[in-house]
Amino acid sequence: MYALIDCNNFYASCERVFQPKWQGRPVVVLSNNDGCIISRSEEAKALGIGMAEPEFKIRDKLKEHGVGVFSSNYSLYGDLSERVMGIMQLYTPNVEVYSIDEAFLDFNGVNVPDFHAKGLEIRNCVLKWLSLPICVGVAPTKTLSKAANRIAKKFQVQTKGVFVMDTHEKRIKALKWLKIEDVWGIGYRTARKLKAKNVITAYDFTLPHLEPWIKSEMGVVGMRIKMELEGIPAIGDGAVPEKKKSIATTRSFPKQLTDYDLIRERVSTFATVTAEKLRKQKSMCHTVIVMLVADKHSIDTPKYYYSRAVTLPFATNSALTISGAAIQLLKDLLADTDTVKFKKAGVIVSELVPDTTKQFNLFTEEDPRHLALMKAMDKVNNKMGSRVIRLGAQAEKTWDMKQEMRSPRYTTDINDILVVQCR
Repeated sequence: MYALIDCNNFYASCERVFQPKWQGRPVVVLSNNDGCIISRSEEAKALGIGMAEPEFKIRDKLKEHGVGVFSSNYSLYGDLSERVMGIMQLYTPNVEVYSIDEAFLDFNGVNVPDFHAKGLEIRNCVLKWLSLPICVGVAPTKTLSKAANRIAKKFQVQTKGVFVMDTHEKRIKALKWLKIEDVWGIGYRTARKLKAKNVITAYDFTLPHLEPWIKSEMGVVGMRIKMELEGIPAIGDGAVPEKKKSIATTRSFPKQLTDYDLIRERVSTFATVTAEKLRKQKSMCHTVIVMLVADKHSIDTPKYYYSRAVTLPFATNSALTISGAAIQLLKDLLADTDTVKFKKAGVIVSELVPDTTKQFNLFTEEDPRHLALMKAMDKVNNKMGSRVIRLGAQAEKTWDMKQEMRSPRYTTDINDILVVQCR
């Protein structure tokens, strides 16, 4: 059996942990640079506040209803996420972290006499230790556990936040309730095609007459989804998530930029962060891509997305090499777009290979000292804080992300540690 643990309205719930005055009151969290709403409490959803709504458009509504508005505090969210995943390790050694607020627990080989009781135990533990609400869905496959979790979250009063799909009757009833677009692994376009064939629910997807279409249109992925919905495990059960095939770091600017030095600092930082991600998953890249995005509403031409790519003669995860390549690509891009104002930039690396199977080049190779330097940088940065050692191109940060309503970093910054008055 698999259990999917999902934190409810995670970012909004994290803000309430150290500010209990917001319990039971509407709370929203904004994206980078205080742009759009990316997390809502249940009370905020009840007010009709939509996901991804620009904050400036509904500012009056937020004030009218006394909604708590917070800037993104990723240091806090990341730390609380690690604590949640640490608790999961107490219940099974096979924990697959799926996202910042979700994890699969593999109970195969673990003796659990009552999964509903176990789910309640996990839920109460996280609530008691971290004050974070979670829901638990348990089923024979990962796809069904996703569906079970959706049921637990939708009907929290009836399920107490835990739903176990352990019988054929429960599975069929759940599949008939689950919409096809809500099935894990089925995207918007595929769902639209399926609806055209009168496939409305997950149960319709499992009917035998649809199998030839699934094979021809969706291939192996579609058949795996079908098997999972039928209760047959078909998705890898490794505790380590599959490595990404490409890695990107992109951010919006707080204002539109044209100055080379300002954009260069950001691109160099994005390249360095991307290199860190490569080393973390023990990969190297061959291709580096730099992209710039203009505000399409403020330019006369229809083109607003610009990108350049370069394939390196050797695989690398060195911040020095990737940053150098990215800066050269940026120079080439700006030479052709000197009058365009940009609102977003990013660095993408692709053609990834494991760092243990690197193919060396006979004529051109990276400076071997980079490997030791990157290890030293990672060690110091992990110990001392977020990127205290930077490249020369990052030496002077040119701007800070707009976070006018960010809560303190209670658990990751000693200067923001919670102060309690005892009387």
